[in-house]
Amino acid sequence: MNNKHRLKIGVMGSASGPQIEDTDAQEKATELGREIGRRGHIFINGACPGLPHYALLGAMEEGSFSLGISPAFSEYEHENEYHSPHDNDMIIYTGQGFMERDIVNIRSSDGICFIGGGVGTLNEFTIAYDEGRPIAILTNTGGISNAIPHIIEELCNRSLPPNMVFDDDPKKLIDKLEEVIRSYPHPIHEDGRVKDRHSPKILG
Repeated sequence: MNNKHRLKIGVMGSASGPQIEDTDAQEKATELGREIGRRGHIFINGACPGLPHYALLGAMEEGSFSLGISPAFSEYEHENEYHSPHDNDMIIYTGQGFMERDIVNIRSSDGICFIGGGVGTLNEFTIAYDEGRPIAILTNTGGISNAIPHIIEELCNRSLPPNMVFDDDPKKLIDKLEEVIRSYPHPIHEDGRVKDRHSPKILG
């Protein structure tokens, strides 16, 4: 498959905390990575430990090319200060720390999958939401994975956009993500949010 036409799928989620000890979440993350690899997509993560790393290992099993976006300044800092793995095919050392690294992660991906997650993942999610990116939530993986509708609709009084999908089955989730990427090939509106194709109303 020509690299120009390969989708770049970002996988973000819990790098630490109790969610990464959940064997069911680990298995789902690994299977999510395998599914990305089986479909020939490029795999992107934060070159971090935890659930995104389980997804990376699954993607590697299926021969996916993987890109890690590190918060570190160098390989030494990545390994010794951030205590992060070095398993991606390629790692970009941003030297920007976690928050600025998150922006690079989001903007490098055609669609983003979220697994589990705490405050750091919530930061990644809100960037993706505000920029109108296709988003896939792997539900029932702990953390914020089942709380997104409540956070968006109830706490923030916003709308769930049409390019956000949910499922607790990794294969079905990637099916849905591919569909919304096809349906919204240019999701960015001038104010940063996706426009519903059936209505002029700006969602969010």
